[in-house]
Amino acid sequence: MTAREPHKGIIGRTFRDRMKHLLIVHHSPSPNTRLLVDHVTTGANTPDVSGVTVAAVDALEADSAAVISADGYLLGTPANLGYMSGALKHFFDVVYNDAVPATTGRPFGYWVHGESDVEGARLAIEKITTGLGWKLTQKPVLLIGQPTAEHLDECWELGAAASAMLSV
Repeated sequence: MTAREPHKGIIGRTFRDRMKHLLIVHHSPSPNTRLLVDHVTTGANTPDVSGVTVAAVDALEADSAAVISADGYLLGTPANLGYMSGALKHFFDVVYNDAVPATTGRPFGYWVHGESDVEGARLAIEKITTGLGWKLTQKPVLLIGQPTAEHLDECWELGAAASAMLSV
C-alpha cells in the first residue's frame, strides 16, 4: 500500500466508499402515526441523497445488532398518556446496554405525535438518548392532534435532513 492508496476495509471496499446506514425505529399503530413514518421514510430515501441506506423497523422488532451497525437514527412514537409508547421504551430497554458505548456520539432525530400532550415523551426520549451519548442533530417534530400538510412536510424534511447529514 502506498501513501496515496486508500486503506481497504475488511470487505475490500475503501473506507471512503462505505455506505452509511440510517435506522428508523418507530411504533406506528394508528393511521396517523403510520402516515408520519411513511413521510419520514420517504424523505430519508430522497433521490437527492446518495450513499445512505435506510431501514425502517418497528420498535418491537429492532435489536442491538441493527442499532450498532447504523450510523444514525430517527425515532418515532405516539405519546400515550403523555409518555412515549411502551414499544419505544421496550426498544431502549433491549438495546441500551449493548449500544453504550458502541454508539456514543452518533446523530439522531425524532418525532412524537399526541392527542393532548407530547412533553413527557419528548423528555423521556431526550433523557435516554443523553444516556446513550447520542447527539440530537435535527429539530424534533412534535405534533398534537390531526397531522396537517405542514406536519407531514416537517416529517419528510426530518428524514431527508438525516440522510443528507450522513451522506456528507
